[in-house]
Amino acid sequence: MADIQDTSPAKPKNVRSRLLIAQLIVLLAVLPYLANLFGQPALVSLATRIIILAIAAASLNLIMGYAGLASFGHAAWYGLGGYVVGILYRHSVTGDPLFGLPIGSDQMLITVPAAILIAGLFAAIFGSLSLRTSGVQFIMITLAFAQMIFFFFVALKAYGGDDGLIIRRRNALPGLDTRDAMVWYWICLGVAILWYALLSRIVASRFGRILVGVRQSERRMAAMGVRTYPYKLVAFVIAGMGGGLAGALMANHMRFVSPDMLHWTQSGEFMFMVILGGAGTLLGPAFGAAVLIGLETVLAAWTEHWQVILGPILVLAILFTRGGLSGLVRMVRGGRDD
Repeated sequence: MADIQDTSPAKPKNVRSRLLIAQLIVLLAVLPYLANLFGQPALVSLATRIIILAIAAASLNLIMGYAGLASFGHAAWYGLGGYVVGILYRHSVTGDPLFGLPIGSDQMLITVPAAILIAGLFAAIFGSLSLRTSGVQFIMITLAFAQMIFFFFVALKAYGGDDGLIIRRRNALPGLDTRDAMVWYWICLGVAILWYALLSRIVASRFGRILVGVRQSERRMAAMGVRTYPYKLVAFVIAGMGGGLAGALMANHMRFVSPDMLHWTQSGEFMFMVILGGAGTLLGPAFGAAVLIGLETVLAAWTEHWQVILGPILVLAILFTRGGLSGLVRMVRGGRDD
């Protein structure tokens, strides 16, 4: 047991770190007011998108950054979450039965939990098979499963096929106007704070310490008598549920869902956010999502060949920042590694 504790990530967070996090939350909470004050209301929608993608990236970070499981199928859970929202909305509008049952809803308190549960269920099924492999084989089998789901929805003409599915209005939430951009931003911010708080508790627990032990040496954990498979599977399912949550929010945000959400390139983008921000750190994926989407937006407005500029910038950022952007922040602050 002592050896397991030795593998734990340094426990966050002294008073100074907690204060910085509180200041960051306050800044994010007032961002819509600042955006409108400076005549940039479009920043609210952009920030909402970043927050949602940060949830998905943080979910992937649980297995990739802490457990060392590089999954190339995270977009599957993200897209499934989006399609659950889209399909339930479609049936709530048309009144058509789903699987012979009068199922359909445009209520967020129903659609989002449903998206989380279904994404978690599929993650459990595919994870139970994928986790019997490791290394390159694990990467390839997660990619294969994700592409299976991608092609399934491409062929699903009843729900738009390649063209996707339009959601004409965001799901309703009692007492709140989800159609208002600022209100929707605060809803997504609140969900993200709760999700990051949950992940913080998970990685600081014995469960999280075992995941770090798996990343460092799974053989050593097995020699200590720890059955690593159940821990990896539970982490995989939690990551899948987080991906489903992000997909459900993004479907509502964009009011549209398509197979592009399930494509392997989306999984690659999530992985890049984790690596850029700092794998195995709590806020690293959020930094990575903010920087990646921010750079894409700025460069795309400047030139149509923005990928040519973005690529070298990201390569340099990864090569010369030990531990990603989180490592760079620690270096600038003169702090120790988390």
